[in-house]
Amino acid sequence: MRGYVESLLSKQASIGVWGIGYIGCSTMAYYAEAGIKCIGVDVDASRVDTLNRGEIPVPGLEAWFDFETEPLISKGLMRATTDTAEVLNQKVPVHFICVPTERDGRPELSILETVIDQIAAAIKNDSTFSPLVVIESTMTPGTTDKLVIPLFQSHGLIVGQDLLLGVAPRRDWFVAKGQSLRNLDRICGGFDEESSEETLSVLGIVCQTLHQASSYKVSEIVKCVENAFRHMEITLANQLSLAYPDHDIRELLRLVGTKWNVGTYHPSFGTGGYCIPLSSQYVLEGAQAPQELTLLAETLQTDTAIRERVAESVISRGCKRVGVLGLSYRGNLKVSILSPTIGIVKALLDRKIEVKVCDPYYGDEEIRHQTGAFTFSFPSDIQEFDALLITADHQEFASEESREALLNLPIKPLILDNYGLWSDWKLREHGFEYYQAGEANWLGNLKVPSVI
Repeated sequence: MRGYVESLLSKQASIGVWGIGYIGCSTMAYYAEAGIKCIGVDVDASRVDTLNRGEIPVPGLEAWFDFETEPLISKGLMRATTDTAEVLNQKVPVHFICVPTERDGRPELSILETVIDQIAAAIKNDSTFSPLVVIESTMTPGTTDKLVIPLFQSHGLIVGQDLLLGVAPRRDWFVAKGQSLRNLDRICGGFDEESSEETLSVLGIVCQTLHQASSYKVSEIVKCVENAFRHMEITLANQLSLAYPDHDIRELLRLVGTKWNVGTYHPSFGTGGYCIPLSSQYVLEGAQAPQELTLLAETLQTDTAIRERVAESVISRGCKRVGVLGLSYRGNLKVSILSPTIGIVKALLDRKIEVKVCDPYYGDEEIRHQTGAFTFSFPSDIQEFDALLITADHQEFASEESREALLNLPIKPLILDNYGLWSDWKLREHGFEYYQAGEANWLGNLKVPSVI
């Protein structure tokens, strides 16, 4: 053992974290809370400055922690930099890579490649720098063998000798309190026995339950496959609501979920975020025989098509002015990657329907850039619309002020509610045509070619 844990616990060394988004910031916070100094590296200077002045630069993430982060920053346990030289030295012997591995909703590894190249060059230039590198980013299966290890080798380095390498993609649910880096089960695997042992030891400073895979190849693919399973199950929920339009599939699946070995899912406007829809793409892209993964390919097709179904259902009901509540794919987060909102808005705009979007986590220009739609204020502007789509269950949309404004509308809009955010408001009793995704006839009497 090379003593990485001892040097960290004795405060003689720091952890370097590449990328300070959701994954990187939370990695830093939990290790800092355990007394370990962390330095985050990011190309975004504004994000770096935000963290260094005592604020978490990721909207909504602070609420996920069960501790305050400002004292950790003020004590110097968390800081950030744009200067890679600050972490590429022997004083920072452990490196977590938490950078994006997608672009425009597709797997893309150029940022990971850049980081690996920078670390490799530093090791080559300094014989005293022999770090443990742990990749927390989700990767297409085979990336470690096809990209990571060859990059180190191209610098004349021997993995397992000049550096140790671990692969431990993160499992997280940032909208659920209590589901933390500390108590969620964690999978890890190393390049060799020493890499595995050191990765396990360093992760064990924070993580309570660790499962050691037999190799990095296994730990690399686990995250993708577990989310691909979920993707298929969620998409089956949508297919059921299309196949049985007169049934309340939400109720049906809630009862199905009472069986001890079946998860509970419900139909929706489609999946989004970095994990579920992207993982299915990672599995397909990394497969030696992708043509065998017919269920997964069909899952991606159906998941994309449901956005068109939602748009068509609104049009088929005669709605001309649509307000969309939420650009994020899920409430209380600022994550729009593969958000159903983007596909729904595009489909409506393509059909010359007036659409506006509101999301408290995004500025007007951000929304306009990502969706092509203008914005509106909620709840003051809701009288403009004859249909409201609630795509993200942001807490700001569920206030008493919002309810009162809605109930006082002289003309009641159609409301489609992705997560059932307004389900307790008894809107039907007040004359609204209100549907939660998956309820009977939530898509109306839509007659379009089947995607099943």
